[in-house]
Amino acid sequence: MEYIIDGIVTGVLQTTILEWIAVATGLLSVWYSMKENIWVYPTGIVSVLIYVYIAYIYKLYADMGVNFYYFIMSVYGWYYWLHPKSDDREQVRVTMNNKTENLISAALTIGSFSILYFVLSNFTDSDVPFWDSLTTCFAILGMYLMARKKLESWVAWIITDLISIPLYFYKELVLTSFQFLVFTIIAVGGYISWKRSMEENNSKFKPREEQVEAT
Repeated sequence: MEYIIDGIVTGVLQTTILEWIAVATGLLSVWYSMKENIWVYPTGIVSVLIYVYIAYIYKLYADMGVNFYYFIMSVYGWYYWLHPKSDDREQVRVTMNNKTENLISAALTIGSFSILYFVLSNFTDSDVPFWDSLTTCFAILGMYLMARKKLESWVAWIITDLISIPLYFYKELVLTSFQFLVFTIIAVGGYISWKRSMEENNSKFKPREEQVEAT
């Protein structure tokens, strides 16, 4: 326990201004996503661009790649959230995957892990290819589902965060490791909040949709 506390104190003291900014904007982004606030994307974009640089410096190549992917999906999600198919609401509603979307999610996770692990093991000097690939494949899934405003995105984020906590601590990025601990707590709250929002929206819009179909 003393070793962990000393590591946290030392890590915080050695944290760069750049990492502080990345952590702060990252926490804001997750908080906004829990609230279904569109500011999730501009704050998230600032954070992920900084982490592209940080991940490169610390040889977390898969994580560097996924942060660039976050940037692309943030731009897409920003547009998608603000352009619902129905004119009676400002944003798309929270939904759950259907069977086809679950199969796509599974294929995306397994496929991305396999490719990342192969590349990191054979073509980079990564010393944590398995764990880097594992956290990254779930992060890829989480960001894709988040952009599509799927409830299951929070499950993917919780798994990502739980793996990232020890991974970043091992890499001596203590503040970032602590950030993922906070992310885990927020992600649990996000799942509960989005589930409640989905249930409220279903009860609100379903009668109207059924009435339209009946006519």
